[in-house]
Amino acid sequence: MNQPFKIQLETVIIQTTGLVAADLDGEKAMMSVEKGKYYGLDATGSCIWELIAKPVTVKEVIEALMDQYDVDETTCQKDVLVFLNKMVDEGLVSIV
Repeated sequence: MNQPFKIQLETVIIQTTGLVAADLDGEKAMMSVEKGKYYGLDATGSCIWELIAKPVTVKEVIEALMDQYDVDETTCQKDVLVFLNKMVDEGLVSIV
């Protein structure tokens, strides 16, 4: 399970285009028309989605989350890297 991440702290990322997204009571529901797949993001995932609406480094995303949530840097980095790498694997996030 210790596979290298595609993205690191200095990687610049952005939302992938071509997704239909809607806000549902603080959470995001997204549909990839191309893949015919539905995705749901909780409040934290939705916050990350908003942060990557424009090109931004992963480090900047982590800093913004640490300002908003009561989380230590190590935990935040680990969780964000895992989440964003899954998003890249699903084609929801693009590396700039």
